[in-house]
This record gives sequence, C-alpha cells and structure tokens, in this order.
Amino acid sequence: MKSIVDVDYLVVGAGAMGMAFVDALVAADERATVAIVDRRHGAGGHWLDAYGFVRLHQASAFYGVASTLLGEGRLQTDGPERGLHERATANEVRAYYDRVLSRLTATGRVEFHGRSEYRGERRFASLLSGTRFQAPRARLVDARYLAPDIPLLTPPPFAVEEGAHVVTVNELVRLDRAPRHYVVVGAGKTGTDTCVWLLQQGVDPNAITWVRPRDPWMLNRAFVQPDPAVFLTMAADTMAAAAAATSPDDVFLRLEDAGIMLRIDATVLPTMAKTPTLAAWELALVRTIVDVVRRGHVRSVAPGRLRFDDGDVRVPSDTLIVHCAAEGLKYPGLRPIWSPEAITPQPVRVGFPCFGAAIVGHVEATRDDDTEKNHVCRPSPFSNTPADWAAMQVIGGDASLAMTIEPDLRAWANETALNPVRIPADRAGDPAVVDARERLKQNIAPGRARLLELARQA
Repeated sequence: MKSIVDVDYLVVGAGAMGMAFVDALVAADERATVAIVDRRHGAGGHWLDAYGFVRLHQASAFYGVASTLLGEGRLQTDGPERGLHERATANEVRAYYDRVLSRLTATGRVEFHGRSEYRGERRFASLLSGTRFQAPRARLVDARYLAPDIPLLTPPPFAVEEGAHVVTVNELVRLDRAPRHYVVVGAGKTGTDTCVWLLQQGVDPNAITWVRPRDPWMLNRAFVQPDPAVFLTMAADTMAAAAAATSPDDVFLRLEDAGIMLRIDATVLPTMAKTPTLAAWELALVRTIVDVVRRGHVRSVAPGRLRFDDGDVRVPSDTLIVHCAAEGLKYPGLRPIWSPEAITPQPVRVGFPCFGAAIVGHVEATRDDDTEKNHVCRPSPFSNTPADWAAMQVIGGDASLAMTIEPDLRAWANETALNPVRIPADRAGDPAVVDARERLKQNIAPGRARLLELARQA
C-alpha cells in the first residue's frame, strides 16, 4: 500500500537550490502545493554535514532564498575582514534553513518528508518507518542535479594502507592528540579552509604538507560584495581584461594585475579555475606553507609515505592525513531546465546558483509554456579550467541577457539580494554605480567577443 501525496510539485532535495526554488515558487503562486523529499533530517543539504569551522566563502546576502535575507546584511566591523559583508558560519546557515522550512510548512501548502529516499516515478519512502508514498500528479523537480560531494560522505579517492591514519576534515575539531605532522589532500576550497584553520589554531606551517594536484585561481573576496559599485566595477574590469587578452591564462594574469584574481604561489600558473573567493589575510596565511606536493593525485597513503604514479613522498611516521578531496562542484553537463521528465534548477547567469534556482521557481509560477520558460531561463555551467571559465562567461552572460530583457523578471531580480548585479533604488544615481555601469557597457561587447574566441580555441 502507498500513501498518496496530492501536491502540484515533488521537489527532490532540500539543499540550497531546492529551497530557493520552493520559496520563490510559493511566493509567486499562492495556490501551489509542494512536497519536499530529502534523505537528511532537515533542510540545508550538505550544510547539515559540514565541517565545524566552515563559513560561506561568499557574502551571506548572496546565499539562501529570495524572501529571507541570510544574516543582517551588515558589514563586518572587526577582524581581518573589517569592511566586507558578513559571511555566515555553518551553524548560522543551518539555523537559517530551519527557519525558512518552518515558515514554508506553516503556509499549509508545503510538506517536508525528511529521512526519505526518492525511488523514481514520483515515489519515495521513509527511511525510518518504511512508509511508501507516491505523488501521482506532481511535477518533478530534481534539485539534486548539482549537489556537491563532501568528504564526510565520500571515501578518500586514494587507497589507505594498513597503519595509515586518515580522517575527514570534519574530524579535525574532535582531535584529542596533536599529530607530529599534517598532510592536507585537496586543492579546492575545503583544502584551503583546512590549511587556514590549522594555521589559525597555531599549527606550525612547517608541520603541514599540502597536496595540490592543481593550483587554483581564486577570486579576491573584496571584489565580490553585495555593493553594486564594487560588483559592477569588478565585472567591468573583467570584461576589459578579457577584451585585451591573448589566451585564457592571459585573462587571469590580467585579472591578477587588477587585484581581482589571486593565486597562492606566484611562480606557478594555476590550471584550476573553479574560483571560490579568498581574502587577503587567508592568502597570506596559506602562503606560509612551503611543503607543497604537485605530483598529481595521491594513489595511496601508508605510514610515512604518500604514493604517487611517479614515486613516493616521505612524511613523518606520525602523520595525520586529512581528506579534503571530494568533488564539490559537479559537471554533469547542461540540460534544459524544463523537460517532460523534470524541472532541473541550474544557474542562469555566471555563478550564484541560489539566485538561479530562485528565478527558476519564479518563472515556473509566472509562465505557462515550457518553451517560453526555457527561452528566458537558460542554464549556465560551472568552470573547472581557465578555458572553461571563458566559455562560462559567454554562456552565463547570454543567459543573463535572456532573462533581464523580460521586464517582469528584471524587476523581480532587482528586488532580491541573491542577485549580485541588483541596484537598489537608492543607489541608482550613485556616481560610483553610474560610472561602473557605463564602464561595463563599454567593455562587455568586446570582452564577450574575445572570450568567445578563446573558448572556441580551447
């Protein structure tokens, strides 16, 4: 026997994109009914399993759902990021999603099925009671398409030989004995966070080995702020750099000269361009780690050894290996957001997936025809390499234009803090904003044209 769930939408995944979609949908369509299904016990996706010292790498205002600001929209008044917008901690993000879910379910139009597994064909089952459910008339929303892997739930991508001591990044906050040495495996945001945190806790930089198969480009956080003068200036400078560049790598080197892009080692040209944000103080800290291993991916770890395809690297016998190498960004390929099978929320501009999912929810509520919906909401990819980044800028820029030429969507987008290019009414005449917008207008066409050439050459 199955219990029938009579709702308009079945949303699989209560992470950032699923929640942003539902929030915008029910705000724009006061009749819509939704069932949300997730294997976790609450809303928030991977934040429910996040490592204890993680913070958003972007300003809080850019994250969450359209109806509810994450945080207070304030500037930090002390610490190394004084003057930059606040960034929520893991506990703050979890509490935020708990409040958002409570508000949505209080409408009586949204129900949440936590600790439940989706089994296809609009069927799901409770992992606690075994009760089976079906939502026969619901439109399926697959909010898991870009869901990240995290170290806690992903085995290390290397073999662990007998006697080797390996932990996930989550376990660092529970250590009760200091190892002689740390090996951090992973070059992305999680690995960088881990190195920063260990150094903040007083670990000697010489006690850390950092395995970085590829060096990353990172955005200077000071330029990715919910201030239209700052953000639009960064966008204008990016397009100016692109217009003058001779290769994808040259774009990044020009952006580095402008202070927008950062790299950890000035002698190594990065090949990874996922571009999370990094602050100047974090960069200064991680640059103190000099034992960096660039020999590709670790194949196995053993007591006193890291094994690579081209040989071994010796480390102290009492070494703790910290697994930070899960695939945070996914690259499953673009697909139409609306298809007969499902609605698949994706970014609809360069980056900022919460905004993308929110506007997809709003468009679903305000348009009737799937062809039209796909015309105004075009998916944009994440980037992995500098060449990918060039293609992402073109695809994401075109997607953003398709959306913003629609007057109602442009008006809606300009009312939510999730939109990084929104200009509040009280800032429209600000000379710094006017100047940044004019510079962006001047540079966007030549920048796009050159980026398209660079992407085609890759």
